[in-house]
Amino acid sequence: MELIEKIIDDKIQGKALVTENKAENSKKLFIESYGCQMNMNDSEIVAAILDKEGYNTTQILEEADLVLVNTCSIREKAETTVRKRLQKYNAVKKVNPKMKVGVLGCMAERLKEKFLEEEKIVDLVVGPDAYRDLPNLLGEVSEGRDAVNVILSKDETYGDVSPVRLNSNGVSAFVSITRGCDNMCTFCVVPFTRGRERSRDPKSILEEIQSMIDKGFKEITLLGQNVDSFLWFGGGLKKDFKKASEMAQATAVDFAQLLDMCATQFPKTRFRFSTSNPQDMSLDVIHVMAKHKNICKYIHLPVQSGSNAMLKAMNRQHTREEYMQLVDNIYKIVPEMSLSQDIIVGFCGETEQDHKDTLELMEYVKYDFGFMFAYSERPGTLAGKKMEDDVPAAVKKRRLQEVIDLQQEHALYRTQQHLGKVEEVLIEGTSKKNPNEWKGRNTQNTVIVFAKEHYKLGDFVNVKVEDCTSATLRGTAVGYSDNN
Repeated sequence: MELIEKIIDDKIQGKALVTENKAENSKKLFIESYGCQMNMNDSEIVAAILDKEGYNTTQILEEADLVLVNTCSIREKAETTVRKRLQKYNAVKKVNPKMKVGVLGCMAERLKEKFLEEEKIVDLVVGPDAYRDLPNLLGEVSEGRDAVNVILSKDETYGDVSPVRLNSNGVSAFVSITRGCDNMCTFCVVPFTRGRERSRDPKSILEEIQSMIDKGFKEITLLGQNVDSFLWFGGGLKKDFKKASEMAQATAVDFAQLLDMCATQFPKTRFRFSTSNPQDMSLDVIHVMAKHKNICKYIHLPVQSGSNAMLKAMNRQHTREEYMQLVDNIYKIVPEMSLSQDIIVGFCGETEQDHKDTLELMEYVKYDFGFMFAYSERPGTLAGKKMEDDVPAAVKKRRLQEVIDLQQEHALYRTQQHLGKVEEVLIEGTSKKNPNEWKGRNTQNTVIVFAKEHYKLGDFVNVKVEDCTSATLRGTAVGYSDNN
């Protein structure tokens, strides 16, 4: 079950975030994040904004003046978890009445005033594009009024906000390059909770990366709901081509060009990116990955289903055949590439044949990693409004287990391919299971553990792989890599 435990850790576990204290700050902020890395990065933006308002972060809930939970609406389980946390916060608030509680992010935008008016369990509700308004909203709360701002923006990217790195290992950092999403998948709430897609100025991205490198970070992950559709031409939405054509002097920059800029300007820094959408991934990106050693050979490439009927029902803008052709091209250009998937089982109308199509596609690709879920209806989505959630829970459970079992098999197959090889590892921290071992990841994003010896956090080390499980490699360090 190691693979499944890793999935739980990566996808749904909440994190109470903390940074260094400033002596001049007198108030304490407890901020907890759930969901994707975009949420984690948003929490760092919030901490930066509130740092200027006199807040230090804390990991002790009971001592906080302000408690914020950054939420996820992508699946029902995430919302259920957040509601339980809000009950915990309010139990503490009864003992400390001065404490204020707020909800941030996607769940805040989706439920809006319901938290304030119907359930009365929070003092403020702030959507993903309204974090700059937090000082004003806190002023409203201090005067005894409920505060809410969930207005979505067409241009907010927080590109000028230098995020405070929370709970950082000092080695890896995340930099958001896009916000929002224009892909109207019928199962997904993101376009409604995070708004239209917009891209950051490449100059601000490179400046943020430089600031991270100056602080000693060795690896940067470029983040977006759909990084491959990154397109900057001086501002605005990616599909606002009329505006682009009016900017005669503007030079468009797409994701392949941005990735090439990053890798070229910072040759000693590792780069990763997430998440990719099959319909928008160009072979230019894959060729850039092949060109640069410091771009990790790993792509998270959600497929959602292997059935054309389900892909059409989900409004995915790719077919099974197009996806498989993309995978073929990726492996042809970069044979050592590692791929991971998102798969939803039991979507509206899914038949046994649709399910078998998914299993067959998995056999074709043999993903290194996977994030697999049973479909849960999300209010506000097209599927929630117009499609019947007609696959019985027992059938969903059985199909999900079959997908998980097959992914477990493929993950072990992929890790076994590393046995006997010497691979570069960036040390990210101490192994959870053994304090005398380091853990890090290779270019394919697979965790490798090895004896600490004389190596230190942030070192690039060559490790000979000697053993493996479905989720972890184990080996012996044979020296520093050339990247140090």
